[in-house]
Amino acid sequence: MYLACIFDLDGTLLNTLDTIAYFSNEALEDCGHPAIPPAEYRTMVGDGATMQLRRMMDRVAGEGRYTAEEFARLQKRYMDLYAARPTYKTEPYPGIRETLSHLKKMGVKRAVLSNKPHAWVVDIIAGLFDAGTFDLFFGQRDGVPRKPAPGGALRIAKTLGVEPRSVLYIGDTNTDMKTGAAAGMDTAGALWGFRTRRELEENHAVYLLDKPEEIVGVAAHGPEG
Repeated sequence: MYLACIFDLDGTLLNTLDTIAYFSNEALEDCGHPAIPPAEYRTMVGDGATMQLRRMMDRVAGEGRYTAEEFARLQKRYMDLYAARPTYKTEPYPGIRETLSHLKKMGVKRAVLSNKPHAWVVDIIAGLFDAGTFDLFFGQRDGVPRKPAPGGALRIAKTLGVEPRSVLYIGDTNTDMKTGAAAGMDTAGALWGFRTRRELEENHAVYLLDKPEEIVGVAAHGPEG
């Protein structure tokens, strides 16, 4: 079987779309910009807060038609809002807690790798999951390139004491599929998340899963060959 599973956070473990849309639109309006329809955030997230905010500014002001000062103001407001209430409107997807519990009983190690700031990841996991649910969790930190660079995933595998080929990487975006592949890990596309089946297929997901509970069977079967 796979010896470890690495999970993306947003759109894989947690439905954070309403959270992201709420704080993003509050920040936009506080900075004098119009709100963006919540559904549009599905394609804006996944590559870290800075890239998300640039996509937001391109959407409301026109591509590149804003100053560094305007961007910095929006960024500070968004980061302050999110950091103050990182679990607001956020819940694990149905079946996630049960799946994680089953993996733990199987002896499969469980980790999280997110492009969210590390301090937020710590607060979110502490607020929404029981202690011991995960063996390790990493958010974006200085000195570690964000996904799709494979460094974070490889560091997790090394810390857990498992070879990359024995790790199943689970996520919902092209960024996640690229991360897992670059790290030499099999990837599973979470179809319950923010992006489409087509995106996951085009980025060579090894498995496509309709619901979290399917992770257990894939983990038990393990890698081919």
